[in-house]
Amino acid sequence: MNQERIGRSRDEIAQRLALDIPDGSYVNLGIGIPELVAKYVPEGREFIYHTENGLLGMGPSPEPGEGHPELINAGKKQVTVVPGASYFHHADSFAMIRGGHLDLCVLGALQVSKDGDLANWSTGAPDAIPAVGGAMDLIAGVKSIFVTTQHCTKTGEPKLVDACSYPLTGKGVVNRIYTDLAVIEVTNEGFQLVELSPGVEFEYVQERTAAPIRRAEQ
Repeated sequence: MNQERIGRSRDEIAQRLALDIPDGSYVNLGIGIPELVAKYVPEGREFIYHTENGLLGMGPSPEPGEGHPELINAGKKQVTVVPGASYFHHADSFAMIRGGHLDLCVLGALQVSKDGDLANWSTGAPDAIPAVGGAMDLIAGVKSIFVTTQHCTKTGEPKLVDACSYPLTGKGVVNRIYTDLAVIEVTNEGFQLVELSPGVEFEYVQERTAAPIRRAEQ
């Protein structure tokens, strides 16, 4: 018997995050759940999605069989473009990132600490495949960092922790975390609950988080 899913699906996490992106933002999307955010633009808003491989004005994934094999995002998945989109060299893309021209980056995570430290490129294991990509440039050059992730690993280990045990991508860089169970802000006092996912109780989230979560009224 399949266990009933609790909390938001991957697409629902992405859709919820899109609600918090300000109108007119220039947004870089990482690989995994962040890629799904491109599907969701709330009515009345415009987002300009950027990929570090050289595209500004990325649209959602095409319907099966309708994409172009050379029109891809940084995760090598086919995408579409919106009217007015532009293409440019990889180096120019990183100049945009390093020059502070992007408003928001959405990244995946292996771990996020209560202080906003991010580990998302390696577990540090001897046989681990390193996957830095553009993450270290993004966390240094983009104004705000949102993380999307499952709240726990497949084996049930918390991803939101007191201190990261994996190699860091950056220290004190994460502003907000969107998981299947909750939306959590990173503050000077640690994790603070913004919103529980539908049908999820606070105690359920706290039990699966390896650091205290403050409620708004605390």
